[in-house]
Amino acid sequence: MRNHPSYWAFVVHRVSGLGLVLFLPFHFYVLSLALEEARLNSFLQWTDAPLVKLAETGLVILLAAHMGGGLRLLVLEFLPWHDWQKTLMAIGGAVAFAFGILFLVRAI
Repeated sequence: MRNHPSYWAFVVHRVSGLGLVLFLPFHFYVLSLALEEARLNSFLQWTDAPLVKLAETGLVILLAAHMGGGLRLLVLEFLPWHDWQKTLMAIGGAVAFAFGILFLVRAI
């Protein structure tokens, strides 16, 4: 059962959701920095670090994977299941990863 593609799609969707939940407080903190221009500028300079760019890439991959998982759930809910949909799950994972790599390349 754990080798089934649907199980791994579930795991990726759950882990990406948890990752996004952990990111959310930091996002709100950074938004609060916009109230003071000097603190925001200091933070924005810090975001030019390569490790931060790599973390942003991970965030983009999490967002794309979670969106793909949500779309998968909508398809399962409203459309009949076909075996070729396993291939679509794999393609969706590859697309999510590709979006992250594209973001990384553009950020460098």
